[in-house]
Amino acid sequence: MVLNIRSDNILLRLRRSSGARYSVPEGGAFHYVSCPNYLGELIEWAGWAVATWSPAGLAFLIYTAANLAPRARSNHAWYRERFADYPKHRKALIPGVF
Repeated sequence: MVLNIRSDNILLRLRRSSGARYSVPEGGAFHYVSCPNYLGELIEWAGWAVATWSPAGLAFLIYTAANLAPRARSNHAWYRERFADYPKHRKALIPGVF
């Protein structure tokens, strides 16, 4: 939950400081992935799925991953297209993998 909240706060501060202008988020887990807030949410649902050890928990995890992974890929592609200096090592959702 901390990863999710911190990442959202970085995005909120970025929006406030840059106004209507888009810019590249920096700091925290943004060093590794384009969408750490999505990663944080996936980790939360994975924890809930393990804690409940239930079909509902697994279903929520799968649904969330099916929703957030394509969104992360799309956001990542948008950043790369819009910013020539976007960090090349940054992945979309999972550090070093995707």
